[in-house]
Amino acid sequence: MSKLLHIDHLVYATPDLAETVADIEARFGVAPQPGGAHVGLGTFNALLGLGDRTYLEIVGPDPAQPAPDFPRPFGVDTLERATLVAWCAAPRRPLPEIVTAAREAGFDPGDILPMSRQRLDGVVIEWTLTLGALPENGVLPFFIDWGRTEHPTHGLQVGGTLVRLDLHHPQPRSIDMMLSAVSDESVLGDEESLISLNYADHAAINAEILTANGPVILY
Repeated sequence: MSKLLHIDHLVYATPDLAETVADIEARFGVAPQPGGAHVGLGTFNALLGLGDRTYLEIVGPDPAQPAPDFPRPFGVDTLERATLVAWCAAPRRPLPEIVTAAREAGFDPGDILPMSRQRLDGVVIEWTLTLGALPENGVLPFFIDWGRTEHPTHGLQVGGTLVRLDLHHPQPRSIDMMLSAVSDESVLGDEESLISLNYADHAAINAEILTANGPVILY
């Protein structure tokens, strides 16, 4: 697959954030850093850099917040174990243009919404992203624009290098066409893509990350 999208971050959702952070630290040899609370959504995250403005977001229920009246994002309420549930792309084109192109190609990444959270140092960071049901079980991305906000990888501890993001789907040609519609290939030229698209009976994603402890694969 040659279609190019910059992978902003991977979403590793969990029913128990503290337990999963400890597991990632043991496997990667580097501790994820606390991110902050998503106020009103009932979640908290921890972050670990993966190089090249890409990071791993571990997200789970925030015990300091009351449970919301609606399901928490990324299905954390229904998970039995930590799972790689989604990936987020940072396109070079404006998000409204990306959403239009995606919908014309046959998938809906959701509406564009403003988001924010307060870091532990008190700094409030703001961004916009597409938010909706994860298309094709997370095989298709959602999209983010950090605007003028400092990217979360700035000053973030690097835990490894993302080697490959594997997308699995029973109709890979359809997925390829949808990704082509939102690709930055015409802008990025011959840059090598980290994304691999494969046939499988069920839609799923996994990522290979090279760490100080060797390769780690997240499912």
